[in-house]
Amino acid sequence: MADTDSLPRPLQLEPAVRFDEVTVKHEGVSILDRVSAIVPKGSCTAIIGPNGAGKTTLLLALLGEIDYLGRIVLGAGGISPRVGYMPQRFSFDRGMPLTVSEFLVMGFQKKPLWFGLNNDLCRRTRESLTLVKADHLAERAIGALSGGELQRVLLALALQQEPELLILDEPSAGIDFPEEILFCELLDELRRQRGFTQLMVSHDLATVTHHATHVICLNRTVAAEGTPLQALSSENLTALFGIHMGLVSARSMPGNQTACSAPCCQEQLDA
Repeated sequence: MADTDSLPRPLQLEPAVRFDEVTVKHEGVSILDRVSAIVPKGSCTAIIGPNGAGKTTLLLALLGEIDYLGRIVLGAGGISPRVGYMPQRFSFDRGMPLTVSEFLVMGFQKKPLWFGLNNDLCRRTRESLTLVKADHLAERAIGALSGGELQRVLLALALQQEPELLILDEPSAGIDFPEEILFCELLDELRRQRGFTQLMVSHDLATVTHHATHVICLNRTVAAEGTPLQALSSENLTALFGIHMGLVSARSMPGNQTACSAPCCQEQLDA
């Protein structure tokens, strides 16, 4: 793997998040070892790496859910950004008599749900569902949703925080191909409209290639970092995943673009 001191980093970009020498150990085993990287403000930054590389652990450290050594700096000038988070897995009792609307207001409404929903919160819930093209799910039982529908509801929940930094752990996990395309389009469109920074963990190199503007290659430490063209070289991918990983087409990479280069989104932009 490349010497991390010589890795190209776009230091001229204002960072939304800076990781400085972040180290996490569990029972003496190193999970993250001196991870230093940046998430440029306004970017779609993807963290990639093999299973067990510490990708989710890095997100949990960023969210303050686990202890770590080193430093994580959010925002600039001592002002932390508003954060929205969408987890990789969401476990709940699918037999709960709870609608999507009730689920979305739970964290905001003070009075018990059986007293009725607050009108302002209901309006806010509808707006967030409309943003993710899921307003038709408002009165559906949360336990009756498909994987793709649940992902959109979880995204709506994260967007209710009006985040400046949106953190997603495997956002396309467990959803089928049409839903994955829709999800990619939604995230790109919302990031352009709202100007938030998107930080996501992904195993899907096709999604990363077309949608990411910045990539962090992680395998307990940073193996490479930069634009997709810089980070997703055959040498870096071989070092991360092994010799049979395959190659990524440089023609698919967005370079300095701020929008997806894939036909799924370009057709929408040209319409």
